[in-house]
Amino acid sequence: MRVLLVEDDDGVADALTESLGGRGHVVTRAARGADALTRHGDADLLLLDLGLPDTDGLDVLRRIRQVSAVPVVVLTARDDERSVVSGLRLGADDYLTKPVRLAELLARMDAVARRARDSAASEVVRVEDVEIDLAARRVLVGGTEITLTTKEFGLLAVLAARPGTAVSRQQLMDEVWGDARLAVSRSLDVHLTQLRAKLNRPGLLTTIRGFGYRLGG
Repeated sequence: MRVLLVEDDDGVADALTESLGGRGHVVTRAARGADALTRHGDADLLLLDLGLPDTDGLDVLRRIRQVSAVPVVVLTARDDERSVVSGLRLGADDYLTKPVRLAELLARMDAVARRARDSAASEVVRVEDVEIDLAARRVLVGGTEITLTTKEFGLLAVLAARPGTAVSRQQLMDEVWGDARLAVSRSLDVHLTQLRAKLNRPGLLTTIRGFGYRLGG
């Protein structure tokens, strides 16, 4: 795999680069969060430390998840419950604390990559004449591709992952904004209104009064 190692500690980075390279992985290192945000598109998997010199790794994870489904394994010294829960809720595929045994790290990386491949192979959701390709981030309505913003697609993707199921406003804001506390309820309404207009399929996206929304019947 092409692995982007986001780690500011030279000693840790050198050891991991050598160990992973010896197992056939191609490792590129980024020492800052800003570098991870610009280079994650070239990687098959990210190993992400949280204690970065320019920004918190959780913020890096949140921003990557707004635009990419690349597998992310958090590898950090933070072992408190709040950090673990935050990392997983923000979209980390796995969370490991340092020090970690190489065999376990390799096994976890393989498992995450395998799940990503299996998921990508089956991530096309069809509801009526709307086709949503979650991996390619493409939406076809009646066979014609429509253009959605990052937030609009994010909202549709959360609903499409659970077709026919009511999804709460809280969950939508958690998954699309990373944390409902960072989202503005009015902003959610605006994005959903725009999404409905672009889909142009009345009744496809149903409002569940006092709770949330549902895609399909």
